[in-house]
Amino acid sequence: MSRSIIFSVIFFLGFSGWLPLYSGASETRHLDLDQVIALAREQSPDALVARHRYRGSYWQHRSFRAGYLPHMRLDATIPSLNRTISPVTQPDGSDVFVRRSLATSSGNLSLSQTVGPTGGQLFVTSGLQRIDLIRDDETLVSYLATPVNIGFSQPIFAFNPYRWERKVEPLRYQEARRRYVGEMETLSIRATNLFFDLLLAQINIEINQINLESNDTLYQIAKGRHSLGRIAENELLQMELNVLNSEALLEQSRIDYEAALFRFRSFLGFDDATPLELIPPEEVYDLRVDVSAALAEARRNRPDMLSRERELIEAEREVNRARSESRFNASLYAVYGLTQSADEFVDAYRNPLDQQQLTIGVQIPILDWGVSRGKVKMAESNRELVETNVNQAKVDFEQEVFLKVMEFNMLEDQLEIARKADDIAERRYDVTRQRFMIGRIDIIELNLALEEKDRSKQRYLSALRNYWRGFYEIRRLTHYDFLNNRPIEADFDSL
Repeated sequence: MSRSIIFSVIFFLGFSGWLPLYSGASETRHLDLDQVIALAREQSPDALVARHRYRGSYWQHRSFRAGYLPHMRLDATIPSLNRTISPVTQPDGSDVFVRRSLATSSGNLSLSQTVGPTGGQLFVTSGLQRIDLIRDDETLVSYLATPVNIGFSQPIFAFNPYRWERKVEPLRYQEARRRYVGEMETLSIRATNLFFDLLLAQINIEINQINLESNDTLYQIAKGRHSLGRIAENELLQMELNVLNSEALLEQSRIDYEAALFRFRSFLGFDDATPLELIPPEEVYDLRVDVSAALAEARRNRPDMLSRERELIEAEREVNRARSESRFNASLYAVYGLTQSADEFVDAYRNPLDQQQLTIGVQIPILDWGVSRGKVKMAESNRELVETNVNQAKVDFEQEVFLKVMEFNMLEDQLEIARKADDIAERRYDVTRQRFMIGRIDIIELNLALEEKDRSKQRYLSALRNYWRGFYEIRRLTHYDFLNNRPIEADFDSL
């Protein structure tokens, strides 16, 4: 009896303050499922990882867009000094070694623009060079000015990476946005699982404490009956064994609670020791999801759809690359500009002379022993493999959505059945306990009623967990809020 009193006092002091004996705190923090999910989305380490992953995709997309804007660049050397002894050819053809001191300075300002559709580049440059020839008696200075150079560089028949980049990168960025939304829903699912893990551990402490108190009371009654010869010794021993088993279960449930609490705190990023108490969700949504609507929203909103489209484009890109590299290629480089040299800076910009440069290069494969053809065939084979995988993934995805929706639509009915079964099992145990106390039934029936009561409570909590996990699973699969009939969005501007 003393052990039961001690356990009752420990439970009352520990559980009602939510275990200050574990945490050393006095104020309990109460959390329901919605609050836990909100905390997980806001401050959990997984949420921070998802935000940083999205930011990386955002800046990658910004860099892609900036690559098609005009780029200005300044290259300068100020100065370069060179003191050497070098061979110099004389007018008569002989070479002599002469000490030379030369200082050069240069600056070049360029403006370039990528031409995405053709893969070429348009550029405009302006530059100035100065040479200081340092002698013992004097220093000779000369300038070379290039006020403007306009040029164009264009590969012909070559693989154009910009053309494919303009197709792939926007898809990749939209995919990242949708993936972030899906990661937030995945966080909701994980938060739901950990919430119910801790809630079940919390309720198991309550159940096992109540069972211990009840079994101890019945054991005291059984001892009185045994002394009067109204029950056999084996029933008394069974009652004592029930008390010992209840004590063991209570201790184990406290250990399980601590383990679940550690995982819960770690997931949410709690670094304090504030006691926690979870509030079970009492209400569920009266929601039935239409399968065809769920499939349509999943196709419209899921990142998987964009990912598969991107994979097909990338496979086609590699085929185009292999074919382009296996055939005749040419390149065009043309420049027109003005230039002038003078001993004075101002004169270098007077009466400039025009200059032109035109280069056409060709590359003709003659014999490569089938290497290029093999690369083309490999790329085409990989494209067909990707198409097969994409088609199969679409079928699997639609099947998953269909099954999850059908399962969710049955979860509310299963939850209601589990709720009624829990109430019936609770009432049955109360009736059985009263009948045992007046000696109308034996200990076996009482134990069966107790076991069924505990199992029914756990089945109800399991059904409640399945319902909420299924609810957020539907949101994750479809990226659609069927309660408010709108797509699930994120505040990307704040990210």
